[in-house]
Amino acid sequence: MAEGNGGSRAEAGVRESSEPSPKRSSIPAMPHEECVEGIRSALKHPTVRFLRERMESAGCLVWPRLIRAATCSSAGGYASQQGIQVCCNHMTCQDEITQVMIHELIHAYDDCVAKNLNWTNCAHHACSEIRANHLSGDCHYKRELLRGFMKIKGLEPECVKRRALMSVKNNPYCSEGAAKDAIDAVWDICYNDTRPFDRAP
Repeated sequence: MAEGNGGSRAEAGVRESSEPSPKRSSIPAMPHEECVEGIRSALKHPTVRFLRERMESAGCLVWPRLIRAATCSSAGGYASQQGIQVCCNHMTCQDEITQVMIHELIHAYDDCVAKNLNWTNCAHHACSEIRANHLSGDCHYKRELLRGFMKIKGLEPECVKRRALMSVKNNPYCSEGAAKDAIDAVWDICYNDTRPFDRAP
């Protein structure tokens, strides 16, 4: 899940990616059929394939129904027992589809590997959001520059915290204050936890 969509809070256990791309308002969403093809193409992306392999080796039952195309209020999301949805009405290019899938696959990995993960627990949710934003490349400096964030020094950690906060505070079990406290409490452990990668990509 990325930053909140400004609407009602997400259901517990459902994490949504919704930070708009810089010019989304002027670029029409791609047709549903093209989005489905984009999902198929993203499955061949090296990072997506790597995450798939690591999930399968960990015993996660994820394919072929883990990922589905949908029409929804945000860019994408992941829910336990339901999988990942890529919201085609928010997708404008292949890169966006691939990025949503990588981000949400990290949530799916956490959900499978961390056997006691409880999405209603603000600290648990914060940890997965920190990891997903850090490891997916969501906060790469080029993406941040396109969003209008011009700072270079310390940009990536600030981006991870910002995006994690927007997600966790949308959890109906977490107020904004609780979300901030949870992110601060787990930051060092979760930001430096790069599993299943050897290091942050």
